[in-house]
Amino acid sequence: MPNVVMYSTALCSFCRMAERLLLERGVATIEKIQVDREPERLTEMIARTKRRTVPQIFIGDVHVGGFDDLAALDHAGKLKDLLNA
Repeated sequence: MPNVVMYSTALCSFCRMAERLLLERGVATIEKIQVDREPERLTEMIARTKRRTVPQIFIGDVHVGGFDDLAALDHAGKLKDLLNA
């Protein structure tokens, strides 16, 4: 299973929903980068994604996007394929 990285904040409900969905789909470990605790990582996130909102999720080298993007990928049946790549 590819490495899963999620930029998040401590109080983000969409981050918690994304984490829950990923865990339900069999992801054992999510590398969470909390940009509210490490402000320099926010700059990194913006440079990598061109987005300013959290969560921002990477599965392997693929930038999935935020929770809505993750849920749409799951709904389309493509999330499991990406996780099993």
